[in-house]
Amino acid sequence: MAELMIDAVVFDVLGTLVDEPAGLRAGISAFARVSALEAPGTERLLLLWQRHIEREQRRIVDGDRPYLPSDALDREAAEIVARTAGAEDPAAVASLARAARRLPPWPDTVAGLARLAGHFPLIGLSNASRTALLELNAHAGLRWHQALSAEDARTYKPDPAVYRLAVTVAGLPPERLLMVAAHAWDLRGAQALGLRTAYVARPVGDPPTSSDRFDLYAEDLADLAGQLGVS
Repeated sequence: MAELMIDAVVFDVLGTLVDEPAGLRAGISAFARVSALEAPGTERLLLLWQRHIEREQRRIVDGDRPYLPSDALDREAAEIVARTAGAEDPAAVASLARAARRLPPWPDTVAGLARLAGHFPLIGLSNASRTALLELNAHAGLRWHQALSAEDARTYKPDPAVYRLAVTVAGLPPERLLMVAAHAWDLRGAQALGLRTAYVARPVGDPPTSSDRFDLYAEDLADLAGQLGVS
């Protein structure tokens, strides 16, 4: 394959750099303890949360629902989890909703970003709201030159308007940007706008299909850095 000519790297955050299910799982478990519940199972509640977020973001992208930032969708998901678990304490539900901002980084994330940041401008591009992204970055210790929220486009990935935020901020042609994600659907969205793409394998990601053709495939951020010639 021909050498990639990249001037900036754009990273998805949720799932790619932080372990979203682990953070939500911890929040749900803490909620069950505080509320003294015999919950119907953490994994079942986690699945309810994830399905709600996925469904409602898709409805917003499709124009079937007015835009709401991720904070509001997380609050809705937390309320669904609470009702299912038989609890309604507003303070506990509000704390549960904030679990979406307390997500641990993958073991290679912090060092990988630091390594890449010495060679490329790094742009975070997340479906998380501005406020959530700020707390998420601080909690996980993520290093950026610029962090962009889909809230600025009032839609969600894979809407092209979100990827366009990164292109505009970088001031570069799309093909000079490399979008990095653990979700094939995310990379397809970036690819449709002309960005180059790199898939990074994560246990919670959306793996490529046999028909996907991304520019790079990496085991982790260290592998990605090596493929980009970063020592």
